[in-house]
Amino acid sequence: MPSAPCDARKKQGYLFFSPASSAALKPCLWCKRALAGEEMCYKHQFYGIDSHRCVQMTPTLRCNQRCLFCWRSFEHEVTEEEECPPRTILDGVKKLQKKALAGYNAILDNTVTEERWQEALTPRHVAISLSGEPTLYSRLPELVDLFNENGYTTFVVSNGTNPGVLARCRPFQQYVSLDAPDSMTYEKTCHPVGDAEDFWDRIKESLAHLQTKRSAVRITLVAGLNDVAPEGYAKLLQDSGATFVEVKGYMYLGYSRNRLQRYNMPEHEKVRTFAERIASSCDYKVRDENPLSRVICLERV
Repeated sequence: MPSAPCDARKKQGYLFFSPASSAALKPCLWCKRALAGEEMCYKHQFYGIDSHRCVQMTPTLRCNQRCLFCWRSFEHEVTEEEECPPRTILDGVKKLQKKALAGYNAILDNTVTEERWQEALTPRHVAISLSGEPTLYSRLPELVDLFNENGYTTFVVSNGTNPGVLARCRPFQQYVSLDAPDSMTYEKTCHPVGDAEDFWDRIKESLAHLQTKRSAVRITLVAGLNDVAPEGYAKLLQDSGATFVEVKGYMYLGYSRNRLQRYNMPEHEKVRTFAERIASSCDYKVRDENPLSRVICLERV
């Protein structure tokens, strides 16, 4: 395995596509809940994605930001000997997803139906969002094209710091995170590993690319940190032309508990009020909401 942090992630349930890279897969909680016949995640409600047929993965665990609200561990730098070839990732998706879900077929008689189990073994959607920043993987556009050619729909979730890579990607839906209304709040919230002003300019460039494709901007709202200047967010969103905007409340989970406090987790009503204030200053309207995940979906008017 490429580094000790990857070994730690193996204990957390991460499965790796190759021994020399940090490309990894791990089903999310919603995938397992949906497989057991429970509620699906808000992406099913908003975009029709079946959670039990969705693969959560990343081509690299490396990241160039240290966002305070991130529930993943970035306390140790991830290194890797080599990048995992896109074909290796494609060929390993079904095998690793089956391995990760092993054991659920043993409870078919109670909660997991045979039909849903078989559907889970043939995933149709790939969310490139597990951990790390996917645009640090040099072959990301090639990987997305390969998934597309093999019948998968894809979400690429990026922090927007590599606009040139995103411009060459053709996913079903492109996400760019926007976690501040200005560069000072960005630096305080996201702790970029590099020149903050340069990174902020790159994020704005990535936002500008969104008007040419189906896209979403994700705002993770942290109480007392970046829940300021809704009109600033609105100006950036207006200029982006993104199809959707997700305003999602920070959740006090994982490693983020070492950096933030429970009071930084806003209630759903506060998230909705902030989203409405954003919408009132740009050409977006509230399309839907999911109180359980504390997320509001805005849509371009």
